[in-house]
Parts: sequence; C-alpha cells; structure tokens
Amino acid sequence: MQSPRDFSMYGAVDLGARQAAAQRRQQAARAAEAAAADGGDGQPAGGPASPFVIEVTEETFNNDVALRSRTTPVIVDLWAEWCGPCKQLSPVLEKLANEAAGAWVLAKVDVDANPRLAQAFQAQSIPMVVAVVGGQMVDAFFGAMPEAQVKQWIAQIMTVADQLGVQQGARAPGDGADGAEAGDAFDELPPALSAARDAMENGDLDGAARALEKALADAPADGLAKSWLAQVNLMRRVSAADPATVSREAAADPADLAGQLLAADFEMASGDAEKAFNRVLAVIRRTSGAERNTARLHLLDLFEVLPPDDERLKKARTQLTLLLF
Repeated sequence: MQSPRDFSMYGAVDLGARQAAAQRRQQAARAAEAAAADGGDGQPAGGPASPFVIEVTEETFNNDVALRSRTTPVIVDLWAEWCGPCKQLSPVLEKLANEAAGAWVLAKVDVDANPRLAQAFQAQSIPMVVAVVGGQMVDAFFGAMPEAQVKQWIAQIMTVADQLGVQQGARAPGDGADGAEAGDAFDELPPALSAARDAMENGDLDGAARALEKALADAPADGLAKSWLAQVNLMRRVSAADPATVSREAAADPADLAGQLLAADFEMASGDAEKAFNRVLAVIRRTSGAERNTARLHLLDLFEVLPPDDERLKKARTQLTLLLF
C-alpha cells in the first residue's frame, strides 16, 4: 500500500461536463417519478438506496468525506455514466458497503459532475477507488477488480484505519451480534461526543461544535474532543469563504492579519499543514502585541487538528517556541 497523503479538492471546473451530468440527474429524477407513478419504489436504477452508500459532490465533500473520515473510513468510488468498467465495479462496492453496514462508508463521485474532485484525487483514469482515513488518502486502485480482491483490499484499509486510530463506524441497529461488536467502540463514547459524532456525520457543524464545547466544559483535558472541535471549527471557517478570493487577497496584502489566518485555514483544510503552519509562524515573526497573540492562538488551534506525533506538528511547535522565548 502507498503512504498516506493529504490532498486538495480545489482546481478547475468543467462546466460542460457538469451540465451533462445535471441533465443525467434530471433524466434519472423523471424516470424515478415515472416509476413511482407506476407503483414502483421510486429509486433510480443504479442509484444508492442505502445509508452506507452516498452520492458526494464538490459542495458536500468536506462534510461527507474529509470530516466523516475522521471517525469512519470512507471508500471513494470515482465513476462516470459512460465508463463500462465502472458499471462492473460499482455494484460490487455497493454490495460490500451494505454488508459492512457502517464499518466503512462508500462515497460515489461522478467525475463529470465534479471535475475538481477528480483533479484532487489525480484521477488519470476511471474507475478509481480511493480510501480516505483520518482526512488522508491512504491507498487507491484503478480499474475493475473481482469481488474477492476488492474485499482483500478493503481489509487492508481497515487495518490502516486501526493503526491511524480511526474507529470503525457503528452498524445499523438490529443487525445481530456482528453489528453489536462493530458498534462497541462508539457505544463507549460519552454522550456529548456521541452527539458531536452524529452531528458531524449529518453535516451539522454548528451542532457538532456545541456538543464538543459541552464535552470540553465537562472534561477540559479530553484530547479527542479538542481535536474534533479544532477540525469542526476549521471546516466552519473555510465553508464561509471562497478559496480563490482568500488566496488572492492574502497575496495582495500580507499585513492583513485576518486574511493571512484564513489563508492558512484553507491550506490546512486542503492538506498542506506545513504551508499553513509556516504562514502563521511568519505572521507571528513580524507582529507584536495583540496581533501576535491572536496569531499564536490561531496556530495552537491548528495544531489540534493533527495527531500529536505528526512530524510537521513537532517541527512547527519547536519553531513557535524559538519565536516566543
């Protein structure tokens, strides 16, 4: 397996491909309406019909993949309507996701409708299947594979998830003994953390933040709550701004404290922690008083996003100490 790497979702947008994909979605919706009128189940053919299989777009990626992968491994299926091998592989992945019943989640990405995501994953061909664990791309494969090989690959991903400290998601209620065993790790979470996890998985960042703040009020030294809150707050900050505008304004005005810190947030969210740390350290180096303290506190918050043994974090902590003392 390849070494884990972070990745960015930002890039060019192919409006023509997006329009074609939108047309396909409209056709599928009309077909679903017709099926419902005829007494069918209303589900488009081939579309996800399971809580363990989700459609992901550029707009929902941060919540449905990047953030969710902090608590549950996410397998990303990059596909297109015109791709023959995709039609062979996707049903296999959906079957395995349903059998796993929440131990991992399958996120389906239509590359025609979401070209920035295809670019972020460096998808030179499809189908491409990517494992995202703890906000990192840990492995990938191209092309259709037999079910037995896919199962073996996923088993390796789950091993990596354990090594990275990412707990496997709980199975749906009523699944019997196997489901109970898979859910044990989450059952042990305190109520506030459990509520935060549920809110994160539903994309409710404000609700997750409130739950995590409550958890920290009850247990100020809770490292997991601190890390989750830092990740949630980071997502809240970057979701309220346009990355291209932030980057342009930060380059134009290095003295704008808020602009520099927001640019660092986007760098952190896109996986370039070292660049984010260096940007804030540069602000600390050239400021003083209240501005310097604001930058220092912001950097400490970004530190919480990474695990304590991350080499980039260790290096930045050392540099911060040298600047302050």
